[in-house]
Amino acid sequence: MATITSINPYTGNEIKSYKSHTKKEIDEILKKADNRFQSWRERSFSERSKLMLAAASELKKNKQSYAETMTSEMGKPISQSIAEIEKCAWVCEYYANNAEAHLKDEITKTDAHRSYVRYEPMGVVLAIMPWNYPFWQVFRFAAPALMAGNIGVLKHASNVFGNALNIEKVFKRAGFPDGCFTTLLVGSDAIEPIIENPIIKAVTLTGSGPAGAAVAKTAGKAIKKTVLELGGNNALIVLADCDMEATLDTCVQARFQNTGQSCIAGKRLLVQESISEEFIERLIVKVRELKSGDPTDNDTYIGTLAREDLAKDLEEQVKQSVEQGARLLLGGKRQNAYFEPTLVSKITTKMPMFYEETFGPALAITTFKDIDEAVELSNNSRFGLGVSIFSEDIEAAEKLSYRFNEGAVFINELVKSDPRLPFGGVKESGYGRELSKHGIREFMNRKTIYINK
Repeated sequence: MATITSINPYTGNEIKSYKSHTKKEIDEILKKADNRFQSWRERSFSERSKLMLAAASELKKNKQSYAETMTSEMGKPISQSIAEIEKCAWVCEYYANNAEAHLKDEITKTDAHRSYVRYEPMGVVLAIMPWNYPFWQVFRFAAPALMAGNIGVLKHASNVFGNALNIEKVFKRAGFPDGCFTTLLVGSDAIEPIIENPIIKAVTLTGSGPAGAAVAKTAGKAIKKTVLELGGNNALIVLADCDMEATLDTCVQARFQNTGQSCIAGKRLLVQESISEEFIERLIVKVRELKSGDPTDNDTYIGTLAREDLAKDLEEQVKQSVEQGARLLLGGKRQNAYFEPTLVSKITTKMPMFYEETFGPALAITTFKDIDEAVELSNNSRFGLGVSIFSEDIEAAEKLSYRFNEGAVFINELVKSDPRLPFGGVKESGYGRELSKHGIREFMNRKTIYINK
């Protein structure tokens, strides 16, 4: 039987080894999930809501314990881990209070006596999730899925199995019936036959482009619905009329929170030439002030990357860009899984830091003359998850929003996910939406009901 070991990226010490589920165990888990669906779909929204609110309460009550596991497994600073747990409680409360309204029958006047669209759950949905937000990525799927009457089966990233089991624990402690939400302890090599299993009715994945393509291919052969949230290379567009101090603070947070390991992080800083010198000088000062260190310390802002190979990849992207003519302003050094907060200017469209996704605390800086050039630079990416525009002329910035090939445009704010708004991208950032009424409807059968006398 194969085992998968979790390693603390800060200390390098082994945390725990997990035995992978066998094929027989996987089949039993899926059959149990399928059986549970038959009764779970009949539960009222009121019953599901009580359980989901209990899950929110469990998250708040034991947020310190859950956060500590998160920090130890993937290196997230503890204060940010706690904030992630709290956000998960929010999404549980949001869907507990809004799912019924989001899924109410839609009456449509036709020549029928009565006609309407009814939203009905699809069944067992497989979630394939990453390590960078090990709780949030799962809960933004699980809360709407369970409230809608679906069943969740989780295949989490192999380095955060402790988090995966903790999520299962949250739902069990909240009182959800066995089989409503289950974790599969398996590696990536086991995913294909799981998707092909007829019990699985749909798949949602947050991860890399290659992983998304592989999942979409397998699901497509079986004609199964998928939602893919893949990479991002978001631009932070700083116009000359911005509130410079507020913009600096937001840009630092957008790039460096979660040690830069986020698909929606602002990775390409585009600054208007007329203010670029002052903006970059002040940016260097602020980034220097970010405290690196032990992720279990409350005042640490920059922890380690989740694995050493990820830090090596980032190191190579920075190195290649500098060799091609970019200017290293700050940082650039790596020690094991730790990578210094890094600023690199004079980035061109031909450099890896511009056209590749950088997953860590390194910011690529490019200047532009006018808004047309800024739009062109921003859109010059195979990704399309989101963009941030900073300007005091909000009306003019809002009029620009249609010109960006993105899933989201944020004005004077970093791109972020909010339970009340749809989240997802275009181009190689994926398809489908999570969160809000749009997200909860992704895995529903929109059934037409037509009645004549």
